[in-house]
Amino acid sequence: MNLNVDPRHAEENIRLTTPLPNGTGKDVSILVITSGPKEKEALDAGADYVGNNEYLDKIKNGWSDFDKIVATPDMMPQLGKLGKILGPKGLMPNPKSGTVTMDVGKAVRELKAGQVELRVEKAGIIHVTCGKVSFKNDALIQNIEAIYDTLIKARPSSVKGNYLERMFISSTLGPGIKVDHTSIR
Repeated sequence: MNLNVDPRHAEENIRLTTPLPNGTGKDVSILVITSGPKEKEALDAGADYVGNNEYLDKIKNGWSDFDKIVATPDMMPQLGKLGKILGPKGLMPNPKSGTVTMDVGKAVRELKAGQVELRVEKAGIIHVTCGKVSFKNDALIQNIEAIYDTLIKARPSSVKGNYLERMFISSTLGPGIKVDHTSIR
């Protein structure tokens, strides 16, 4: 999706998450960095790995058998020290994306259900997974509509003219097919 935004301006730097009604089709592996009673809450919600210092040490040594990290705010100072490792991989927890929270159970359930992050790149482009080729047409359409609706609601007030310029859909590394975004809803 090409948006008419300049991500250098803070207001136009869109970064948010949205749940997909039919999920992404991927099984997401989640690491929760927390301590105390929140550990049980995370395990009950379906987290794959739960702990604190032992996992931080494993990450320092190069371990990365997970797709997302959820952390409680009290663990962020320790996680911040791993910013050089986690940042380039896009794994650093962030309050804007809902991965730094006290409600770890809710965050884990949402990520497991197929929540995706919408994040504008330098050129005003958003790449996002909307499903798999094996999905039925209706399921893909519902997922695309959910992404579209979320983006339209997040339109910055400073954007003049067309907000959504172009929209394409493609398989991974496949050719892009232009979508008439005015026909969505």
